[in-house]
Amino acid sequence: MSPSPSPSPAKSVVADLLLWALFGAGLAAALGAGAVLDGTRQDVATIAGSAVALVTGTRLARKPGISAFLARPGTLWFLFLFNGGAATALYFALHGVKGTVAAAAMGLVALGAAGGIVARHRGVAHP
Repeated sequence: MSPSPSPSPAKSVVADLLLWALFGAGLAAALGAGAVLDGTRQDVATIAGSAVALVTGTRLARKPGISAFLARPGTLWFLFLFNGGAATALYFALHGVKGTVAAAAMGLVALGAAGGIVARHRGVAHP
């Protein structure tokens, strides 16, 4: 049996556009649900939009160009400092469970960036 052929450039572009569109739609649903919905429907739309954005964002981050950008030291430091600061601000600005969950989510991104910084630092040979 022969190996499956690689996708044509046109299919790849269409797949990338669909992935970006789903990512944008997920973010829009997660962030905009409160403006048009309320109650349980708002919660469901927010969670579903967040899940779609998370899955598609993860797939987008694995693309070679984006992956290379996210691995740069300047990008890692920015992500670490910005998300760490945002986590702290969200914890104190929002009260209750919302503040804790928002701070934890931003803190996880900051910790991921810190892990990238440490891994990159360990990979550099010191004379």
